[in-house]
Amino acid sequence: MKMDIPNPVTGYSEVNGLKMYYEIHGAGKPIVLIHGGGSTIDTTFGRILEKLAVNHQVIAIEMEAHGRTGNRGKPLSFESDADDVAGLMKNLDISKADIFGFSNGGTTAFQIAIRHPAVVDKMIIASAIFKKDGAPQMIWDFIRNGNLETMPQPLKDAFRAVNQNEQDLRTMFTRDQERMNTFKNIPEGAIAGIKAKTLILAGDNDVTKPEHALEMHRLIAGSELMIIPGGHGDYMGEITTLGNGPEAYSHVAGLIERFLSA
Repeated sequence: MKMDIPNPVTGYSEVNGLKMYYEIHGAGKPIVLIHGGGSTIDTTFGRILEKLAVNHQVIAIEMEAHGRTGNRGKPLSFESDADDVAGLMKNLDISKADIFGFSNGGTTAFQIAIRHPAVVDKMIIASAIFKKDGAPQMIWDFIRNGNLETMPQPLKDAFRAVNQNEQDLRTMFTRDQERMNTFKNIPEGAIAGIKAKTLILAGDNDVTKPEHALEMHRLIAGSELMIIPGGHGDYMGEITTLGNGPEAYSHVAGLIERFLSA
């Protein structure tokens, strides 16, 4: 059943020299959504965004070089992404918000909590890593040997639906690949220093190893951990996993809401 949520406010904001696309859905306490690598707002959050907007002001962002957001012509980093999110929040006059990051967006969320702790209330880290051995070696091999042709077709289709510039698509792929090929671990001490109340989500057959999700849980004092049957984003309806089985994201959205409302 479709919920009666008003049409979102959409726009662009100049953030650290970047023209950044955002959408605002619903009303209430703000929550910022940060999509995964190679993704758009819709591919990561399209199946649960409307549910979150029932009780929250949802600020959904497309990060540098992704979707409708421009790029600065230099390598991407999770640190600069974190600064961009904090800058956008300042431009939108949002002093503090819950942060929900999926995959690469979860690694960005860690950097927000480390670099800009004052802007973070609660944090949801979904299918993310903070060090290389948090994901199987086959993932790193796939990234290193990949090319635009091996990128999941639903992600390419979604990019083209909002940005028809093929060079922008290639730039996004190349920059994401470079960032992961040069990925550097976040120090455990920095993760352990996070004070935000945190929920860690992962599938039991995820890119994130279950034992890595448990490691995050043990490092972040007072955090909650939820390991759910399925793969990389099955539990929230991430677009490349929709064919893997029954849709479980309605149930998980309720568990997320319970965490946010506690």
